[in-house]
Amino acid sequence: MIQSLLIANRGEIACRIIRTARAMGIRTIAVYSDADAQALHVRQADEAVHIGPSPARESYLVGERIIAAANSTDAAAIHPGYGFLSENADFAQAVLDAGLIWVGPHPDSIRAMGLKDAAKARMIAAGVPVTPGYLGEDQSPDRLQQEADAIGYPVLIKAVAGGGGKGMRRVDAAQQFAEMLQSCKREAASSFGDDRVLIEKYILSPRHIEVQVFGDSHGNVVHLFERDCSLQRRHQKVIEEAPAPGMTEYTRNIVCAAAVRAAKAVDYVGAGTIEFIADGSLGHIHPDRIWFMEMNTRLQVEHPVTEEITGVDLVEWQLRVASGEPLPKTQDELRINGHAIEARLYAEDPAKGFLPSTGKLEQFLLDGSVRIDKGVYQGAAISPFYDPMIAKMISHASDREEARERLSWALNESIIWPVRTNAGFLIRCLEQSDFIAGQMDTGLIAREGEALIPPLMPPDHELEAVAETYSRQSLAGFRLNAPLRREMVLAVNGQPVPVRMSIHDYVDQRRLAGSQDAPASLWLTDGGQTWQVQPVRTVQAGAAAASDGAILSPMPGRITAVEIVPGDTVTKGQRLVTLEAMKMEHSLIAPFDGVVAELNAEPGAQVSEGTLLVRIERLED
Repeated sequence: MIQSLLIANRGEIACRIIRTARAMGIRTIAVYSDADAQALHVRQADEAVHIGPSPARESYLVGERIIAAANSTDAAAIHPGYGFLSENADFAQAVLDAGLIWVGPHPDSIRAMGLKDAAKARMIAAGVPVTPGYLGEDQSPDRLQQEADAIGYPVLIKAVAGGGGKGMRRVDAAQQFAEMLQSCKREAASSFGDDRVLIEKYILSPRHIEVQVFGDSHGNVVHLFERDCSLQRRHQKVIEEAPAPGMTEYTRNIVCAAAVRAAKAVDYVGAGTIEFIADGSLGHIHPDRIWFMEMNTRLQVEHPVTEEITGVDLVEWQLRVASGEPLPKTQDELRINGHAIEARLYAEDPAKGFLPSTGKLEQFLLDGSVRIDKGVYQGAAISPFYDPMIAKMISHASDREEARERLSWALNESIIWPVRTNAGFLIRCLEQSDFIAGQMDTGLIAREGEALIPPLMPPDHELEAVAETYSRQSLAGFRLNAPLRREMVLAVNGQPVPVRMSIHDYVDQRRLAGSQDAPASLWLTDGGQTWQVQPVRTVQAGAAAASDGAILSPMPGRITAVEIVPGDTVTKGQRLVTLEAMKMEHSLIAPFDGVVAELNAEPGAQVSEGTLLVRIERLED
């Protein structure tokens, strides 16, 4: 058995590998860039080695530095995780040439499946059904146009060396082909250094079905059943599950047997995934309407759903197979138990076109009722240099509906702030009617569009409840003898929001979390969204509700202006002091006609919440 392991990756997959290695008694070595010096995988490993600056091309993608780190720490093996160098055959060969164990397939297998056209040719020879299309060497625009016309539109142009959703273009009509071809070739050349393409028939209701396969060095190959990864946004997987909805046992046997033949065709050793595209227009998966797309020669992001339904630790299998052991189980010993669903939690803002969201995770509390594979911790900083996935949440239950409900609940109960995430978007995907019915295809998210984007602000009734909570707790100097109905201005993520409230409003305390840094702050969660909420002021008919004349600071801030001096006569509604807090200016005004009896404010001063700034005495009648 391997005694020491260097993980050539970062984030949640590095933490995932460390967890299994530690349970097996294997010493772990992490590598890290400048940006990851305090990362979770660095903290969890037995040893860590710095490998370069923050950009991946100067650190995690520099194979020589990773191998040097392995040699300097006496590592026996390198596990590449996924992404980065995991499917780089030259790096795998360099690891072997350095006398280290490569936890993955042989470089020849990676090369055999790395180019889509060559891989499809091998699959045809192995009797694996492939999507109708053109795989020829003639790459002239005229020939490619002719082949697309012959296949019939719509067609899909795909980069031969592509992956990760890049280098793909759908073409719906012949007159669009030339423009789309050039666009695809430019992206392919930029992303992969290879502008060659192939043409495939585009399936109008496509389901993305993949089969987990595993081989050892003793000639054994098994499958661990299928996963459905049809819920995608711009060709990137969003939610995955196992087993696939609508998959009969008869179809499962045929598809999984084809996947095993595909793995055997390249003498596959280790964990791999055979990806298929299925026609979902019939509402179920028919064995004659599912075709090979490609093979991923590594562990997949979505591997936890397979682990949950089979009870197998796939990382443990990888390490045992890499050590020369046979597969721990035979095909007959593998069974499906229940249903599992995984959601990819990203630090991104759906309201801003899913742009990555960076910064410090001041609040990062994930609901522990489901499995969580995470790569960050509360207080960690989200870097702009890497993939924005921060965690995966995986539910497992006896049936699909229970697994779906559990995952939706766990996402809803999690608190993350101020970094924005796609949690609310994931909940809306899980609760979309076609997904509930198991009738999704890869175009579902694009069709639903804005319906899946969560709102920017919390529901009115939640804000009303928060306002009443502040009022009851007197967190901002509010008076209990105020009128039954009144208005409070709340700062929601720094934006002022007037809220009408009643003393009879109800607040669900499960939705609120107090802040240790700012006692006058609450985090409100609803539908997977998290907002910081603070009181700005209460007003009664547009004026401060300080019936005794005491003007208190409603929140911590800095005095920017003082417009009175002691002894001044003021009128109701007159501005007295301006306070800057949460990047906003808040005017504190006179509650009635009177005289400035006390002044404890000066420009530039920092004040705490509840500080007495001004006291006004009423004018004598």
